[in-house]
Amino acid sequence: MLATVHSATLSGLDSIAVEVQAYFGKGLPGIEIVGLGDTAVRESRVRVKSAFESSGLSIPKRYVVLNLAPADVKKSGSTLDLAIAVALLCAGDVIHPGCLRELLILGELALSGELRGTRGVLSHLRRAKQRGITRALVPRASAPEAALVADLDVRYASNLHDVVQYLAGSLELPRALPTDSGDPPSSALDMSDVRGQQSAKRALEVAAAGGHNLLMLGPPGTGKTMLAQRLGTLLPAPSEAEALEIATIASAVGTPAPCSLAAVQRPFRAPHHSASHAALIGGGTPIRPGEVTLAHGGVLFLDELPEFARATLESLRPTMESGLAVVARAHERVTWPARPLVVAAMNPCACGYADDPTRLCSCPPERVERYRARLSGPLLDRFDLHVALQRVDARALREGAHGESSAQVRERVLAARERQRARALQASSVNGVERLAELTRPDALLLLDRALDRLGLSVRAYVKVLQVARTIADLAASELAECEHIAEAVQYRLLDRESDASRLFTVSAVTT
Repeated sequence: MLATVHSATLSGLDSIAVEVQAYFGKGLPGIEIVGLGDTAVRESRVRVKSAFESSGLSIPKRYVVLNLAPADVKKSGSTLDLAIAVALLCAGDVIHPGCLRELLILGELALSGELRGTRGVLSHLRRAKQRGITRALVPRASAPEAALVADLDVRYASNLHDVVQYLAGSLELPRALPTDSGDPPSSALDMSDVRGQQSAKRALEVAAAGGHNLLMLGPPGTGKTMLAQRLGTLLPAPSEAEALEIATIASAVGTPAPCSLAAVQRPFRAPHHSASHAALIGGGTPIRPGEVTLAHGGVLFLDELPEFARATLESLRPTMESGLAVVARAHERVTWPARPLVVAAMNPCACGYADDPTRLCSCPPERVERYRARLSGPLLDRFDLHVALQRVDARALREGAHGESSAQVRERVLAARERQRARALQASSVNGVERLAELTRPDALLLLDRALDRLGLSVRAYVKVLQVARTIADLAASELAECEHIAEAVQYRLLDRESDASRLFTVSAVTT
């Protein structure tokens, strides 16, 4: 008898539909698995046999062929264990095939027959809805994330015995339902913890309001990491669609799911500078998303930016531009969402104390140039804001007044984002990905043209200045970007400016 069960496997973040077909044929007793399964899939025959014995079930002593269709797509992981077990039971007339219609079955089997959660359940369920699947069966451990998918009848079980009883119609399994999370989670970090660094805090506000990438330059101990960690507290809570996408990415890498979409927080990722290309962009076998995708919708912090491998940083450039991470192989191409707010920090030189008024730099000029040359011009162009941090006096740290709280700054950020949303008529649109020349006063555009000539800005930097100026105008509740907004935006192109040109532009901006 032939039995077919619907299941799925992961390819990166994508769910690939798999039909598990079981057939009892002629031959020596045994189980043959075909259909490009990896080692974990092939080993499922051992787990299934042991789970059957532990659950009081038996596999007929016959030759069994298990086909994982489509046969030309690689299958990986242990998600197919439960579907294989159910297909064997259906082929052996223990379960009626009618109860498997429009039912997706996911789960790993322990040797004892217990069900274990697997990666990517959220991806599988969302894709199943698009395929017309109306019901799903998952392990108890995967029930919280399964409950995040609306309009799908998802049941969960603890062991294989309960699954058999449910499919036989003698047991009603509980349904996965979202729970009330109460108030949204709060962070212990706050902008009021930061003393001084007013220009850097202003840059963080602009970055949060417009979705702009930020590069901080300063000696050790000036608060670059502290500021980056608090940027997330200025961002608005994710929308329902954003929260579901963030949770889906987390599910694909095995991160525990929150109890509801309201509990989903924007991610903060800070990979070490020794991270490889695969760790940052994605890769491996099987292919998994990298840090830039895991930070999607949140903050990706790259500390000690020049210490990253040059090839790794250059691979980040197209991702920062397009918002997508692409991993291409000879027989496989995977594309993931990857639009975090990228914040980077670097020292002015290898020892960290160039231009520091309190400590002497030990680097000769050529060493400083080599250090800064580790970052290419095209990469620096992808950062909308460059801001310099100076050391804060110890007395100011001890006696200085607390600055604005994150809640106060976030109110302005939310108001600015609401203006952007209303202007673009899109829920997630921000100035960092829009073209906004038509929203700038003509005299302000003339000022920007002068900056382009005097400072040698690239065309990309020219566009970045327009976008940042529009965000500054939104924070000021201005309908158009004025000259002062353009002037402030140009000042954030720190690494594009030469000292003489900067001085001339500053004077002209003030007198215009």
